[in-house]
Amino acid sequence: MKKIYFLLIVFSSTFSIHAQYISEIIEYTPAPGQFINTESFGSPSAAQSVIGGRNGTVSLGAFGGYIIFKFTNPVENNPDNPYGIDFTVFGNPASTTNAEPGIVSVMKDENNNGLPDDTWYELTGSDYYFSNTVYNYEITYTNPQQSTAEDVPWTDTQGENGFVYANNYHTQPYYPTSDFFPDLNQDNYTLHGTKIKAALDLSDQTNIRSYQRVFGYADNHIRGDANSFLPDNPYTPEVENAGGDAFDISWAVDANGNYIDLTEIDFVKVQCAVNANMAWLGEVSTEISGALDIAPDASVNGQENLTLIKDLPQTIYINQAYPLEVFAFNKGRLLNNQAINITTDLSGAVIDENNILTCSQTGTLTITASFSDKPEILSRLTVTVSEPENVKNFNENNILIYPNPAHSKLQISGTNNASIRMSDSSGKEIMYLQNYSNHKTIDISSLKPGIYFLKIIENNSQITKKLIIN
Repeated sequence: MKKIYFLLIVFSSTFSIHAQYISEIIEYTPAPGQFINTESFGSPSAAQSVIGGRNGTVSLGAFGGYIIFKFTNPVENNPDNPYGIDFTVFGNPASTTNAEPGIVSVMKDENNNGLPDDTWYELTGSDYYFSNTVYNYEITYTNPQQSTAEDVPWTDTQGENGFVYANNYHTQPYYPTSDFFPDLNQDNYTLHGTKIKAALDLSDQTNIRSYQRVFGYADNHIRGDANSFLPDNPYTPEVENAGGDAFDISWAVDANGNYIDLTEIDFVKVQCAVNANMAWLGEVSTEISGALDIAPDASVNGQENLTLIKDLPQTIYINQAYPLEVFAFNKGRLLNNQAINITTDLSGAVIDENNILTCSQTGTLTITASFSDKPEILSRLTVTVSEPENVKNFNENNILIYPNPAHSKLQISGTNNASIRMSDSSGKEIMYLQNYSNHKTIDISSLKPGIYFLKIIENNSQITKKLIIN
């Protein structure tokens, strides 16, 4: 009995050093969002709820909103950790189709002053090397200066502008107020970081989807066994143990994208990585509920290699060219020299020496990418190939006008270089726009409340949608 009692004490001591939850919130700076300025999800007290466990909830708002936290002891980059994973961040996605990915960065307290004022290193997730990932992205939010919910304008460094849209479900101001965030500028403020492209499907407004990324993002994978202290393997899709999103400090890169070898880190930052709206569901906003530093256990291991095919549109068209971006990873680090075989299962689908895909026949196409020397290491991407006249832009279910009902601004998704003609209920044309681009903001603040019709014309095809302005 004495021997067993002694072993239990040793295990408890080891657990207290290594398997630790968040101990302190250093900073919480959200972007505007539908949950911001609410005690339960978007306040400093909500940020405190993620300390000491995995059942709190704090929203980071739209793109750029972030939280910085630490554990009692530094997090070690320990190769004996299960799958090499050093910590797990828990979010609240309920399925693979409602992810709201957040980028994770880490910092070592190099000057030993206890403050996160040294160098941040981003942990490279699966989308880091995609051609549509934007580094050093900046966005500025402007306070609409209203006491209730109002669209929050934004501009960015790519010359784009838009709004974090208010909805009927959350009526408090979306711009962080001085009551909750007294140190935040009440006119405007700028957030910056890496932006990845949202993987949204807005074609069915009753089932809007935001697809999870393969690995390396918070609020991306569903939670698993609430009592497990084992992380999931981030290189396989299954939820095996605790679930959530597992991170390896070895994924860290510097500002130039070079891998950095860190033995341990002291601070973790989670930041919303997407600038996108999900129509009536509101902005894509990363939430976290806690984080866990992982205890070493060299007996737990599994697959460490994977291939990855960058997303294509869900529908592609015959006789059009689509560049394929295919990547190989080992333990989450990019393999530049790994030979990859790429195959297709649809007759008439051709991939040339430059990885350009063209199709001459319609149907369902599955693309498979695998290690040349380990064909069992593979990934697949399935899309629909259609005739040009069935272009997604003019599928009634894929054109989305939002918000609808609208108040002062609206956007249209599912279009590209379209002409927009707006008429009132009597048929009188009141607005005509040319060369409309997907998601560009349309100012309707001068229009009276009522029912309007938008005729959307592109490539000699057209559809008509009803709009309500209130």
